[in-house]
Amino acid sequence: MKTAVVVVAAFIVDLLIADPYWLPHPVRFFGRVIVFLEKVIRRFARRPFALRLGGVFLALLLPVGVFWAVKLGLAVLARWHQVLGLTAEVYIVATTLALKGLAAAAGAVRRPLVAGNLPVARERVAAIVGRDTAALDVQGVVRAAVESVAENTVDAVVAPLFYAFIGGAPLALAYRAVNTLDSMVGYRNERYHYLGWAAARLDDLANFLPARLAGGLFILAAVLLRGDWRRVWRTIRRDGQKHPSPNSGISEAAVAGFLGVRLGGPATYQGVPSFRPYLGDPLGELHPEHIAAAVRLLYVVAGMALLVGVSLRALVAFGVGW
Repeated sequence: MKTAVVVVAAFIVDLLIADPYWLPHPVRFFGRVIVFLEKVIRRFARRPFALRLGGVFLALLLPVGVFWAVKLGLAVLARWHQVLGLTAEVYIVATTLALKGLAAAAGAVRRPLVAGNLPVARERVAAIVGRDTAALDVQGVVRAAVESVAENTVDAVVAPLFYAFIGGAPLALAYRAVNTLDSMVGYRNERYHYLGWAAARLDDLANFLPARLAGGLFILAAVLLRGDWRRVWRTIRRDGQKHPSPNSGISEAAVAGFLGVRLGGPATYQGVPSFRPYLGDPLGELHPEHIAAAVRLLYVVAGMALLVGVSLRALVAFGVGW
């Protein structure tokens, strides 16, 4: 049950302090490493095939290196001082979670919208989405924020918990490395078409099971929150695979079904118009309180994911004697 204790403690740490900037955070380190490795790869790889090979090297080197560095480092710390090793493990798992930070970022978008300050809301939502936000209206800002909360419910909460319960801090942080790679190089544009394809596919693979687990948790959360869980289920089944991502569509469809709104549609990325298939039914217009409702749903899903993980670890520990 040590792993379960570590994950629960990390969950509480994230709720209490989130990610204060003055503490070292592995994702910032990952970003610098990725930038450095990209420069090295591009120096030697010019043609598409070479860039693809470089992309595979980049996609494997960082998460595998992170896994073994954390595993060996924690083993050394635990031998030297058991409490110090346990504290380091809790801290590392906590850095893979972003529950409080995600909720706070969404709330920071909602507050100026409620106050009627659309320009500030546009600036704040730009910090959590990749699309252009300068011309968004109120509904566009709400949609961007809700979609970000929905997608990151998996990326920043359910998936890290999933891997932490399976493999502790090493596997959870390796997952975070995969996720960071995808966010930096996993784009389908001219610059990263060849170099980033492996990172994007690896992220799809890593999120495949967590996204589907999250889909079930969204349905249960709708029951607990007295929402229309049947509509959530129908929307996931009908619209979950319409999204360009094989995983993000599940969580976004679930949230759309829970809120009774339509997500997706037109957006602009670096001046280039884009269109994503619609998810959900427009039973009502998007408004700022939908952001608050999405955050409540986020917290319930996160709590249930934690409970499921602890329960399964306990079942294994006491049922099998491991």
